[in-house]
Amino acid sequence: MKRLIMGLMAVLLLPLAALAQDLDALLKETHAKFANLPGGANANYIPFLANVPSHLFGIAIVTADGKVYEVGDSKYEFGIESISKAFVLCKAMMDVGPDSIMHGIGVNATGMPFNSVIAIELEGYSPQNPLVNAGAMAANSMVKGPDKDAQWKIVLDYLGEMAGRPLQLIDELYKSEAATNQHNRAIAMLLAAYGHMWADPIDACDSYTKQCSVGVSAKDLAVMAGMLANGGVNPLTRKRLLKAEYVPKVLAAMSMEGLYTTSGEWLYQVGLPGKSGVGGGVIAVAPGKMAIAAFAPPLDPVGNSVKAMAAIQYISEKLDLNLYKSTARKEQ
Repeated sequence: MKRLIMGLMAVLLLPLAALAQDLDALLKETHAKFANLPGGANANYIPFLANVPSHLFGIAIVTADGKVYEVGDSKYEFGIESISKAFVLCKAMMDVGPDSIMHGIGVNATGMPFNSVIAIELEGYSPQNPLVNAGAMAANSMVKGPDKDAQWKIVLDYLGEMAGRPLQLIDELYKSEAATNQHNRAIAMLLAAYGHMWADPIDACDSYTKQCSVGVSAKDLAVMAGMLANGGVNPLTRKRLLKAEYVPKVLAAMSMEGLYTTSGEWLYQVGLPGKSGVGGGVIAVAPGKMAIAAFAPPLDPVGNSVKAMAAIQYISEKLDLNLYKSTARKEQ
């Protein structure tokens, strides 16, 4: 009987072993294929980001059941930047609920650059989406805390819980961003004037600037996005961080504005909710299956990593992850 049980377990484990080998091989293939992909340039309007070595390139996959696969510079820490918007949205949604997000911020695409003031003025004097700068600062202001320092610690600790390890502020990046964020401060003041700030606007802008300056690796991002792939539960720590019913709402916001003004093109080609940041990171979520994260500093004109987007699209195609692909039987 013992021999029979051991034999059955071996048979059951074979597909998992094969999957692990397949994913390892696919990551290595993808990294080699796009490591020398030309095009793009580091973000130069934030001095710290301009100086990150442009040759860095890492990819990581975390499955919904907690398996981790990585290749290249997957452990290099860089600025999370706008990818933080998706995760702070999760915290704000937990604090105030999804209706407050929809009615207080909005969930539509702006069709304009991520730091647009015109979008606020033209579309009902509100941010329109929590994944543009205006909406992200408004979402940050919804995160509850007794004072600004405590509120920031709550945000940082939550990001760390998502990554499954404590995360730290990259102080040099924060100082670099704080010295150049006059435009964001103006947006925050404008939102306060229109009644779409739930904390002091300058404090909210500062907390937002800090959240963008948190250091993460591609592996960290894959774990964090893996929480969304796993229905709101961190796939490594098994801790629930977001209500299951809120996950589709966050993924919907990512689909609308995750890759700025090219979000439609991303869905058209990749078919997965995603989020990018000007630090060079990109994440994608295949609900119930896995999360993919890639990092490479050179960006396209919109602010998305050229190599990271290409790598994730390739992986999505190879693994048949596109959510919009027809499952209808092909004609014989």
